[in-house]
Amino acid sequence: MAQPETVNGAVVDSVTTTNTKVLGDAPAMAMGSLYQTIGNSVAMAAANAVYAQQQANVSYQAATTQGVTTLFSTNKIVAAMRAQDT
Repeated sequence: MAQPETVNGAVVDSVTTTNTKVLGDAPAMAMGSLYQTIGNSVAMAAANAVYAQQQANVSYQAATTQGVTTLFSTNKIVAAMRAQDT
């Protein structure tokens, strides 16, 4: 079987058009991917900030509860010490 010497011009045009379209779409695809990555990163940063704030609020509430408990128990200790002195 003999190899063809020339390629049909329509085939060359079709391949050229397809390659040009792929190359033309590449910057838009890259920017779309970049925007998705940035959006995901910003969303994760916001979620982490909310989580950290929630955990800090739990710690603040525990510290406040411990402080109030200490204040209330201090009066009992002072009263007990006064009772021993008499």
